[in-house]
Amino acid sequence: MRKLQPGKLVLASHNKGKLREFAGLLAPHGMELISAGEFGLPEPEETGDTFLANATLKAMAAARATGLPALADDSGLEVAALGGQPGVRTADWAMRPDGTRDYPAAMARIASLDGSADRRCAFVAVLVLAWPDRHTESFEGRVEGRWVAPPRGQSGFGYDPIFVPDGESATFGEMTAEQKARHSHRARAFAALAAASLG
Repeated sequence: MRKLQPGKLVLASHNKGKLREFAGLLAPHGMELISAGEFGLPEPEETGDTFLANATLKAMAAARATGLPALADDSGLEVAALGGQPGVRTADWAMRPDGTRDYPAAMARIASLDGSADRRCAFVAVLVLAWPDRHTESFEGRVEGRWVAPPRGQSGFGYDPIFVPDGESATFGEMTAEQKARHSHRARAFAALAAASLG
């Protein structure tokens, strides 16, 4: 495993929610997180069939463009009653024709499932660290739970307002950042990254 040295790290995302979440996780490790958007980098097309493939694609593009180590995640919601969809197409499910994302509409698609449908689901995240020399390290986190309708809570982002992790009654959208971090798929993947690559 290659260690990540304190300094600048590019987050290969334009998502402000992810930037806030990762900035908080990385701050104690002496990392200055800069988003791909601050560098004016385009978002590469996610053409992979797996979370790992898409995260690697994004991290490598940012590392090559900036000459700095880069961190990317690909994550999504797997709904049992939909055969694991939307999965790697989680963001696409929320895409409007104008290129913006409408998560309330995407959550409504899930809520429209038959009332007797299996409500089990899981959030999955894969993190990839990439260096300009093309070296990569990958880490996965997963949290099981169930989806609820209607959405509840204004915190978090994406599908957080419909996801209740196992053992809890609140959705990610109702939790504080600290509460969500105890369960989050992204936080679990980050814990694996921190154990292996930070320190």
